Amino acid sequence: MRHLPALNMLRVFEEVARHRSFSQAAVGLNVTQGAVSRQIKQLEDYLGVALFVRTPQGLSLTEAGFALSPHLSDAFDHIERALQAVRVPNLRQRLRVVAPPTWATRWLSARLRGFCEHYPDINLSVTHQSHQESLAEIDCRIRFGLDADPHWHSELLVMERHIAVASPELFIDGQPPDLRRFPLLHILHDGKRLKVWENWLAAMGRDDIDAGRGLEFSTLDQVIHTALAGGGLAVIDRQMIERELANGSLLPITPVEVIGPYGYWLDVAADKQGLSKVGLFTEWLGRVSNP
Repeated sequence: MRHLPALNMLRVFEEVARHRSFSQAAVGLNVTQGAVSRQIKQLEDYLGVALFVRTPQGLSLTEAGFALSPHLSDAFDHIERALQAVRVPNLRQRLRVVAPPTWATRWLSARLRGFCEHYPDINLSVTHQSHQESLAEIDCRIRFGLDADPHWHSELLVMERHIAVASPELFIDGQPPDLRRFPLLHILHDGKRLKVWENWLAAMGRDDIDAGRGLEFSTLDQVIHTALAGGGLAVIDRQMIERELANGSLLPITPVEVIGPYGYWLDVAADKQGLSKVGLFTEWLGRVSNP
């Protein structure tokens, strides 16, 4: 018979040791900071030694904690691999990601070949969330927004980089179209116009253009297709129109580029952070978002 403390104590210690923080460990384990503190205290009482010490630089491992930490990490790695080896493959490997449809189509799809080549055992499912879809079924989500979501572990992937573009047919003798002659194309988000035109015009120092006029659309793809057809002028995140800029089907009106304030965030629920498939996807997204 093995004489071991409760496995949960060891799991909590491993999480605190990795983050060097009680509060971050609590977020990762989806428990309160008080619960983490109690588990560590119980483990220290069981061992008869202190495992952590607070210093001016933050939380540090004691000599005993430093000695214990790598052994426990290795042990949990062995347990994880053993469980994965016998678990039903389709359940283990499926990674559910919710993402904005235009981002998934125009940014993610162009890069997925690399992910599939590196991680052939992960079956990726990318969907646009419906109201009926349970958040519990989602491993992570990509969100368009201004700030981190306090209810998730949020990481900024990339900020938008807005440029004004138009179809080549609106350029005359190589000169860009007059902003006052053509409709301005607007994108709606949560039922409201994003102020991309206002921000771009401010960066240009143009106060002679009415940013409120023009056409509005519910999706960015509609804006892009209207601009491609010569139906108006658009301010678009250049990362969403890489192909069109490369083949010349959309041309910049000026070189001026406006960063943000919106961006794309990777959100992971606290109870999904420890999953290896989520960790691999997170690391891969970080690499391709900031090459």
